Amino acid sequence: MSLWTPPPEDAPRRLADLRVTYDLGTLAPEDLPASPLEAFHGWFAETEAAGLPEPNAMIVSTATAAGAPSSRTVLLKDADSRGFVFYTNLQSRKSRELAENPNASVVFPWFAIHRQVTVVGAAELIGRDEVEAYFHSRPRGSQLGAWASAQSTVIDGRDALESRYTELVEQYGDDVEIPVPEFWGGWLIRPSAIEFWQGRPSRLHDRLRFRASVERANLSHANEWVLERLSP
Repeated sequence: MSLWTPPPEDAPRRLADLRVTYDLGTLAPEDLPASPLEAFHGWFAETEAAGLPEPNAMIVSTATAAGAPSSRTVLLKDADSRGFVFYTNLQSRKSRELAENPNASVVFPWFAIHRQVTVVGAAELIGRDEVEAYFHSRPRGSQLGAWASAQSTVIDGRDALESRYTELVEQYGDDVEIPVPEFWGGWLIRPSAIEFWQGRPSRLHDRLRFRASVERANLSHANEWVLERLSP
């Protein structure tokens, strides 16, 4: 005899009961351009048109040399024939891990339109000229914030952070150019695979993956990638 009884109607829903029926679209090979870069930019444009907030937000997963993983959300700042670029403190946890283990994964979680894009590849530092150009394009407050924060380190409290920021505001004023910190830079993730995921009903999702057929494949060169369908 079972001892289980159904919960009362006003009881909160169980996590196991939360689900969404993915029925906003389909994905076939002919729906994607021949190159992964063009395919990504096409989906990104559709995500922007759908009004999703911060469509360039992406979850970056890294690991130590021993394989201990960590993940966080950062903002994509460039996507070109090389790969995907983001900027950060080079002494942060993610940078330290990428320095000892360059393997990384990125997920763009566009679930509001029942889509996601997953990138797997190896990270490398981008050149200082590119870093400086981007740094000086940032809002002034963000530039000062890069100096104020020793990212990923333990601090006594928020007061210490805000005090350091105030000191920097007074130091640089409104007109002095803020130099690029030596400890701040950018990472390029060169993909070896890029997967486009379209949610479908009954968990029979569409998954199409571009897999590089050569080392350091150019994302604009269709002949350097193989498009294959994955089982959901």
